[in-house]
Amino acid sequence: MTSKVLFISNGTGEDLNSNQVLQALQNLAPQIEIMALPVVGEGRAYQVPLLVSGRSLPSRGFLYMSSRELLKDLQAGLIGLTLTQINSLLRHRGKFDLVLATGDVVVLAMAWLTGCPYAAFLVSASAYYENRFALPLPTNFLLRSRQCRQIFCRDRYTAELCQAQGLTHAVFAGYPIMDLLHYAQPRLQLHPDLPLVAFLPGSRLPEACQNLGLILELAKLITIPLQFYGAIVPAMQPELAAIATAHGWQYDQGAFTYQHIQVHCRSDMFAEILDRANLVVGMAGTAVEQAVGLGKPVVQLVGQGPQFTYRFAEAQMRLLGKSVHTCSNPMQAAALIPQILQDQAYLAACKANGADRVGHPGGSQAIAQRLLKLIEYKK
Repeated sequence: MTSKVLFISNGTGEDLNSNQVLQALQNLAPQIEIMALPVVGEGRAYQVPLLVSGRSLPSRGFLYMSSRELLKDLQAGLIGLTLTQINSLLRHRGKFDLVLATGDVVVLAMAWLTGCPYAAFLVSASAYYENRFALPLPTNFLLRSRQCRQIFCRDRYTAELCQAQGLTHAVFAGYPIMDLLHYAQPRLQLHPDLPLVAFLPGSRLPEACQNLGLILELAKLITIPLQFYGAIVPAMQPELAAIATAHGWQYDQGAFTYQHIQVHCRSDMFAEILDRANLVVGMAGTAVEQAVGLGKPVVQLVGQGPQFTYRFAEAQMRLLGKSVHTCSNPMQAAALIPQILQDQAYLAACKANGADRVGHPGGSQAIAQRLLKLIEYKK
């Protein structure tokens, strides 16, 4: 009898992590039937049947950042969507051999509702946030449920603290988003003597467009010779000319020009831009984590939200450690960037910190292998 597995996730970064594991599991065991449930967003990362069609809501999953965003989601049909998802899970109760819940308490609760064995991937929880790991009561209950067969943590430190609290089935097997950073061969035409600064404005529109405008203001203020590449999502392409006009730049075929400064933007070279960068200016979540994992120093600019506010940036500094600095305005960031690029000891420390906080590639395969063992054990 064919095994059936359900992947549940709630956010863009969660979808990416979940889908990387899904693909690794498909490669290990092509005969397994797999479905996915993207709780937040459209679930575009998935290339398998969806239990419920995804829907993009105004907050993009960042409800905790603002009560205003919660209200917008409620008006856009959050309650109806959630009830549809729950009803579908109940209709499929007991029909999966295993569920992987990637995210927070919401996806854990949904996995529990299936009545099936499940594994938890705690992408949004880390002991680094508070230098301790105190679980809310609902999360604690769901992780200690007999249905919960494995807990995957996003870093080794969190796994160690989970085990110290009696969650002996907690492990760190890697962070799948690091498996996304591959490219066939270099395509960027770079000046060999100038440091490359990568701009990451985020992926959620219209916020990413506002973020790019703020980053362009920063680029005007940097006083040392550098080269700039922005890694953007395809949906931003039609907005680039308007962004340039609004901030006093010229724009032509993917390149912004202001006096002697050029900023190139590409939507198809994220991995290479990130890999070859000497420093990253980031206003994103998952992409900044990937940059830190590669050993890059990151300068964050506080935006207007809903995602990239000071609250989010400050939490990301605690999560990712010494690799990340947050600046309240472009002038502060412009003064900091030359200092970072000239500090060789700090740049070396960023490489060690990235390995510690985020980890190396290979997590997708390692997690998939553990899932396969759980499925085989159930049989």
